[in-house]
Amino acid sequence: MTEPDPAATPVSVKPSRWRRFSRDLAFVVAIVLGMHWVQTRHVPDGEAPPFAAPAAAGGELSLAAWRSAHADGPVGLYFWADWCGICTAQQGSMDDVQADWPVLTVAMQSGDAAAVAQVLAARGLDWTTAVDADGRIAGRYGLRGVPAFVVLDREGRIRSVSVGYTTEWGIRARLWWAGLTG
Repeated sequence: MTEPDPAATPVSVKPSRWRRFSRDLAFVVAIVLGMHWVQTRHVPDGEAPPFAAPAAAGGELSLAAWRSAHADGPVGLYFWADWCGICTAQQGSMDDVQADWPVLTVAMQSGDAAAVAQVLAARGLDWTTAVDADGRIAGRYGLRGVPAFVVLDREGRIRSVSVGYTTEWGIRARLWWAGLTG
C-alpha cells in the first residue's frame, strides 16, 4: 500500500480573521438595513400627516400647534405605548433629549387620556403627550410598531424615522442633522 502524496492532498485555507469579520459585519449591516426598510416602508414621504388628539394633560394637542410653538427648528415625534418594554427602557434617553429638543410624544393604544396621564405620573414623566387610543395617528405615519421616533424639519417634512430602540445620541444626531439640512 502506498501512502498518499502530501503535495497532492488539497489543503483547505481558512479565510483570514479580518475577512471573516468583514463578511460577518456586512451580513449584520444588511440585516439591520433590511429590517429598517421593512419597518419604515409605509412611512409617507414629504409633509408629515397632520393630526389633532386628546392631550394626556387635558384638552387637545395638534401637530400644527406644536410645530408653530417650535417653528425655529426641527421637532421630534416619539410614538410609544405603556405595554412596550423597549419604550420603558428608552424613557431615560427620551427625558434627556427633551431637555434640549422639542419632542411631542404620542401614546399609541395605551388607553384614554386619563389612563395615559396615570402612566406618565406613575413613571415620573413630564412629557407633552397626545393620546392615540386606537392607533390611527401611528397608522397615518405608516408605523406598525413602537417605539418609533420621527424627525420633522422646520418646514414640517419627515426627515428621519427610526423604529425600535434608538440610542440617545442617535436621536440627537437625527434632530441635529434635520436642523442643518431642513
